[in-house]
Amino acid sequence: MNKSLDVPNKVVARQQGDLPFCGNPGESYTMPARFYTDPTVYELEMEKIFFCNWIYVGHVSQFRSPGDYLTTRINDQNLFVIRSRTGELRAFYNVCAHRGHELLCGQGSTNLIVCPYHAWSYDFDGTLKMARNSENVEGFNKCDFSLKSLRVEEFCSMVFVNLDDDAVPLKELSGDLENEIRSFCPDVDNLQMAQRDVYNVECNWKVIVDNFLECYHCAPAHKDFVDLVDMNTYRTVTRGIYSSQIAGAPRSETNRAFNFRKGDIDFGYAGWFLWPNLTIWIYPGKTNLSVLQMNPNGTGQALEFQDWFLPEQEPTPQHRDAMRYQKDVLQPEDIALCESVQRGLRSRGYNQGRFIIDRELTELSEHAVHHFQTMVMQSIGGEIE
Repeated sequence: MNKSLDVPNKVVARQQGDLPFCGNPGESYTMPARFYTDPTVYELEMEKIFFCNWIYVGHVSQFRSPGDYLTTRINDQNLFVIRSRTGELRAFYNVCAHRGHELLCGQGSTNLIVCPYHAWSYDFDGTLKMARNSENVEGFNKCDFSLKSLRVEEFCSMVFVNLDDDAVPLKELSGDLENEIRSFCPDVDNLQMAQRDVYNVECNWKVIVDNFLECYHCAPAHKDFVDLVDMNTYRTVTRGIYSSQIAGAPRSETNRAFNFRKGDIDFGYAGWFLWPNLTIWIYPGKTNLSVLQMNPNGTGQALEFQDWFLPEQEPTPQHRDAMRYQKDVLQPEDIALCESVQRGLRSRGYNQGRFIIDRELTELSEHAVHHFQTMVMQSIGGEIE
């Protein structure tokens, strides 16, 4: 047997001491701790999850004109998205076809894509325009050295890429998610990128997703959030590759989290998880939408991006209060929880827990965590009973 194939199978297979991960969440134990700590599992996740699913890159407002570009990274794969001369978005691997130098950095606007190393230049459709001295190379054909493209798609004015050329379009995979978002934020197409906050978190990316997907921890850990949102109306529903967390009404315009005036958004909170690593948020008050992306950065490291989309690039005072609450209160609370969990997952005294699932699927139920962990297990070949 090929050892390179056998090793991953042994890691994800049922091991002595493992309790069953079941298709029925009410009977299931959680994923074993090694799924969060083993480097082999991490490599499997890159190939089986991140290199073949739709990954958020940015917002269409960051690509207003031809030549506007944004670079990103999925694990060790450097990529960029650019607005073409004919108006559509194009995505490419961020590597020169000559000797492999990276082409673009950060975000910005350019008239031509020029490699900093040997000045090979490319148009926005990826075609090679000029390679210095190549006219003196016998048999050199510029058509042989175009940039390698990848899939790009717009979804609710957000931009996603996929390294899998045969991937099913995100709009088909995501079911009714777009309609749900638009029902809670009808002006989603008129929003623009306002701010990005970045967090380096000392834990596996899945720990952060697990944490987002349940509010069992909200009352003990998020006193301000439960003062903002009516937990009696907070419900989580799983559907296909996404799940929703909706609270019907805010508790009060004046609360411990941030003050707001009812009007634009008069429900309490709307949040969604989109496989594999994106969460989408809408807070009460003035029109807003934000995303929080959990990017793997090693077995026990994650890089989080929170992007805010607002009607104007300059936030209103109420927007600033909500953004301050998210950055200075809610995120530090969650990060501390997740980093503690990661330390615990390395303990010899822990391997698995049990999902808390109640019959009414209240805010205390962890069925959405089970939904996510099931998708992970299915993707990398873990055993499900």
